[in-house]
Amino acid sequence: MEIRIAGIEPESIVDGPGLRYVIFSQGCNHNCPGCHNPETHSFFAGTVDDTSRIVDEILENPLLSGVTFSGGDPFSQPEPFIDIAERLKGKGLGIWCYTGYTIEELLEKGNESQKKLLSHIDTLVDGRFVLSKRTLSIPFVGSSNQRVLDLARMNILKTDNDELAGKAV
Repeated sequence: MEIRIAGIEPESIVDGPGLRYVIFSQGCNHNCPGCHNPETHSFFAGTVDDTSRIVDEILENPLLSGVTFSGGDPFSQPEPFIDIAERLKGKGLGIWCYTGYTIEELLEKGNESQKKLLSHIDTLVDGRFVLSKRTLSIPFVGSSNQRVLDLARMNILKTDNDELAGKAV
């Protein structure tokens, strides 16, 4: 299956815990001011790759602890990310995903493919980047409004919204 990507980082230690393979999706509708990856916004840039090739490359590295879908926004092209996630299921690799959508937006307004992708993710970092809330003190987020959601346990792990902190999603 074809996927449009901005790039790949085969061994990252900054996009989730452990040694991770990171796929940077091409295309994002959020266009957050101050975005760390503004070159990923256009839906016409980047390169077209093959999900089978990417999965084969991931499985060649026995040192990986997980895979991270970043962007752009992976939920802008959920089908190829579903394909990758399904092929990796059961291989011992945790899947993290960064999105500008909140989980509430995806659950309430997302299409069926977006909801299916959500079901394959172990940890979701959700919410748009907000430049005025930029932080370096919370691991794995860019701004304090973003949340690290442990979807495998259905718990919100980190948020600056006390009403949601620790509640099941």
